[in-house]
Parts: sequence; C-alpha cells; structure tokens
Amino acid sequence: MLTTIEATYENGQIVWDEQPPVQDKTKILVTFMTIDKPSVSTNVVRFGSLKGKISIPDDFNEPLDDLKDYMY
Repeated sequence: MLTTIEATYENGQIVWDEQPPVQDKTKILVTFMTIDKPSVSTNVVRFGSLKGKISIPDDFNEPLDDLKDYMY
C-alpha cells in the first residue's frame, strides 16, 4: 500500500499533519521539499501591452521559399 501524508520537518522532528494509517512496524520513504517564498515581481505584464508593437506581414500565410522543393 502506498500512502502520502504531508508533514513538516522541524528541529530534527517530523511533525505529521495527520495520523499515518498503519499500526505495525512499516518502512517509509521521506522526501524533503524546500519551500521557496514566492518572488515579488516589480515588472507587471498587462494584457494588451504589446498592442501596436507587433506586426504580421501580409504574406504570412504564403508558402516559404525554403520549402518549394517539397511542394507538389
């Protein structure tokens, strides 16, 4: 049986968030995950901020010259 239980390692002890569902001696695997604080970005990107700064050429959907050898 595989069961995942969240816990915190603190001062050399594992503090369980809930009681493990086993009563007998059982092997366990412990994976340590570092919890990074979310970074606060000063650069806020807003939707539509690139409006008028990007253009698509009129021949965008035309076949590429590099591929003309593969066309039928």
